[in-house]
Amino acid sequence: MPLSQISLAPGTTAPPGRIAAFLADAEMRIDHLFDSEQNKRIPRFIPSDPLAIFRAIDFVTREDLPLGRVFCEWGSGFGVATGIAALLGYESYGIEIEPSLAAASQSLATDQGIEFTILNTSYIPEGFESYAAVGGEELVLPENFSDHGDGFGQVPIYDGMPYSTDEIDLFFVYPWPGEQEFMQQLFEAIATEGAILLTYLEDGEVSVHQKVAGEDEID
Repeated sequence: MPLSQISLAPGTTAPPGRIAAFLADAEMRIDHLFDSEQNKRIPRFIPSDPLAIFRAIDFVTREDLPLGRVFCEWGSGFGVATGIAALLGYESYGIEIEPSLAAASQSLATDQGIEFTILNTSYIPEGFESYAAVGGEELVLPENFSDHGDGFGQVPIYDGMPYSTDEIDLFFVYPWPGEQEFMQQLFEAIATEGAILLTYLEDGEVSVHQKVAGEDEID
């Protein structure tokens, strides 16, 4: 199934007090990470603009674009998007392979009294692989895999999440340069029809794609 791009019109909405407090705490902890130079141990961690993330998630939620309220952040870092989604009413999960970041984000959730779950694992499901190619990463599907697991046996799952990937309604990712197309390939392979993918771009904008049936394709 192809992806259809949705125009994002997030406006200038300011985060409500509860979300603003969460973002302020997260920013303080991220600043400490960089001030203490501990970030050198995790060079692939680059924070995004939390206000842009809030406005994107808030927009798709107010427009009622997701089919339900299960959220998953790929490469969740400090769990900023994961926490925002939780505070906007989602059952929220972050996937972070770096143990120190997974622990830091779960600590932030606990201290802020927010219910979200961080899974210390890879966002590439078991059986899938990636390889470096000209222009960026390329996705390798499991043998005999087809959309929604036909011929593969079952829809992919993440260990520790009580949902299969076709039950996740809203995905968010901040891809490393050159990985945007790879993330779209992964989303198209494992998400259900109607699922939404928010992608944070290098210029601070957020793109919105929905998995659809028919002839529409990514712009």
